[in-house]
Formats: sequence, structure tokens, C-alpha cells
Amino acid sequence: MHEHLRYETADRIATITLNRPDRMNAFTWEMVDAWAAALTEAQRDDGILVIVVTGAGKAFCSGGDIQGMGERRERTPLQRKNELAGHVHRIPLALESVDKPVIAAINGAAAGAGLDLALQCDLRYAAESARLGETYVRVGLVPGAGGTWFLPRLVGTAKALELFWTGELISASEAERIGMVNKVLPDDQLLGHVREVADKIARAPQLSVRFIKRAVYQGIRIDLRTSLDLISSHYAVVSSSADHKEAVQAYLEKRKPNFTGS
Repeated sequence: MHEHLRYETADRIATITLNRPDRMNAFTWEMVDAWAAALTEAQRDDGILVIVVTGAGKAFCSGGDIQGMGERRERTPLQRKNELAGHVHRIPLALESVDKPVIAAINGAAAGAGLDLALQCDLRYAAESARLGETYVRVGLVPGAGGTWFLPRLVGTAKALELFWTGELISASEAERIGMVNKVLPDDQLLGHVREVADKIARAPQLSVRFIKRAVYQGIRIDLRTSLDLISSHYAVVSSSADHKEAVQAYLEKRKPNFTGS
């Protein structure tokens, strides 16, 4: 895949690990290209049911490699725009096409674009030691990785603007309080908890899991009547599935269901 990004699969779960711990997993263009490719591969692989994204070492991701950016030759505004569109923006666009659950295990600092990319996951769990911040303003930039779209939808407009304008790093517990992360865990329990959640989702009827994700995200962008029309179609499809019939039969027979994803 790439020397600074690991892609591993086990037990129907794909794990993408940002692997540049000496630089707090600050990403290069090549890293984000590999990241987007890993997401596409996980979506394509029918054997993968859940995707986990985490960082190696003590950080999740500190955003773009500022030192590397400073060393690159001067670029025109158009070239800078195309760099984002051609690299970083590939991740949120890839995620928009992924209807499998994506979970961020925020094991340490998540700042700037590193936080933006965590916000794009479906679920976020954070280690107690993690610190999170939209730090673009500190270096005279604007959120370039989709943060202005994702963060207000999680914490509200006023709180999002406060975080953007101050560049403040907040604790994991504060991130949980405002709805930025789902839950905070002791550092040594984070990945274990994420694995438990991922495994539980992987054992669920997958047609339901994937249709639920589609319906939730589509519902954010459409009116109620359209949403209800959409969900009635999803309902009709899943109610005819083998997994639904198995769930009903297992309930009647007072046993655990054996889902096959069909």
C-alpha cells in the first residue's frame, strides 16, 4: 500500500493505520492517496464488513505535513486548489461512496485536517489522552479537508465557529460532551473497545446495516416526505432478505440468529 500507511484485514474488519509516528502521523500527498485507495479497496472487498481508521504511536493525525509544505516550491492559487482536490478531497469523496461502517479510533492528537478526516467517519471513539482541535487559524489557513461541512453537523454552528476561530485544542472528555466523539476510553482500552463495536456490527445483518447508513446520510439532505418514500423502499427490500427470515425464525425458536448477509 504505502510505507506510511498500513492496511490490514482480519475477522471481516479492515484496519487502516496511519504509520508515521515520528511526525505525529502528519500526512503527505502520497499518504492520503494511499488512504483513499484503502477505503476504495475495503468497499470493493465483499469479505470486509467494517473499516477502522487509527494512528500509530501517540497521535491519530496532526494534519498535513507543515514542514514538507514549507519545503515545496511556491505554487499558484490554482495549483494549491488542485492539490486539495487531487489528494485530500479524495478521502471524503471516497467515504461518501462507502456504505460500510467506518470507525475512527482516535488514539492521540487529532488536529487540523487530521481532525477533519476523523469527523468524516461514522463513529468516533477517543483515548483519554487525546486532544482534538481545528487548528487551521493558528497557521493562517481555513479548514481545507471538509471540516466546515462536517463539524457544524455534529456540534452545531456556534460551537463549530468557536472551535474554528480560536484554534483551541480540547480534551477528549470535552469532545464527548459536545458530541464530537461517541465515547472516551482509557488509552489501553481504546482499540479493544473499537474492535468489540466493529465485531458486533460485523455480526449484524449486513443489508440492514448498509441500508441504515445510506438512509441516515441521505436523510440529512432531503425532505421528510422523500425520506419516508426512500425508507419504505429499503424496508421492502430488507424484509424479503434471507437474514430477516432467519432473524424471525431464530426469535421464534429462542436461539441466536445466523446471518449470512443475504
